[in-house]
Amino acid sequence: MAWVLLAVASVIVGFSKTAFPGINTISIAIFAAILPARASTGTLLLLLIIGDVFALVSYRRHADWPTLARLLPAVVVGLGLGALFLAFADDDWVRRTIGLILLLLIAVTLWRRYRSSGAAPSGRAAGIARAGYGSLGGFTTMVANAGGPPIALYFLAMRFEVLAFLGTAAWFFAVINLVKVPIAIGIGIIGLDTLQWVLLLAPAVIAGALSGRWLAKRVTQQAFEWVVIVGTVLGALYLLVA
Repeated sequence: MAWVLLAVASVIVGFSKTAFPGINTISIAIFAAILPARASTGTLLLLLIIGDVFALVSYRRHADWPTLARLLPAVVVGLGLGALFLAFADDDWVRRTIGLILLLLIAVTLWRRYRSSGAAPSGRAAGIARAGYGSLGGFTTMVANAGGPPIALYFLAMRFEVLAFLGTAAWFFAVINLVKVPIAIGIGIIGLDTLQWVLLLAPAVIAGALSGRWLAKRVTQQAFEWVVIVGTVLGALYLLVA
């Protein structure tokens, strides 16, 4: 049964890369429930990089480069904090901290969507949003590859259309995940046992990525946004109570 769940989670990894980034939290929850948090982090990182390849092939021309450049400093800060946290925290703290952070981000995002004008943040508000979402995205992606939901929520706040969303996310996570590899090796998250899991689960990631690319061409903007939000909520709740 564990193998079936890991295969399903791997399909979701690929699917999230080419269709709905927020739902990747579900795969994180499954891996964390079956494997120790650190082992699941290393395995997921390499599986996510496989998904990144398909996302770049599909959406590389649709990135919003100014947004990426402005977001990077906050993400780097979050990566550093995440590496320190991971070096000292135990598995339970890792899961619960991520779940709590995601729920807080969802609350902020929904509050802004329905209590403000609905326009993308600008000026000082935009800077605060970049600092908050970016640093938390860097932190959670370093701790347990859960950066997808915070960054997805930021892109939703910026009112990106589907292709711009997917293209910007593709480049963002391709670069960030590659940067994380030497850090993960250095703190013992990636090893030979991790590579064995990756070889077995890679076909499921590829199948999910191809399915996601097919669906992304047909989904409406409203449906896309709600799937991202609902997927993030479910994954965050699971991590919080697991």
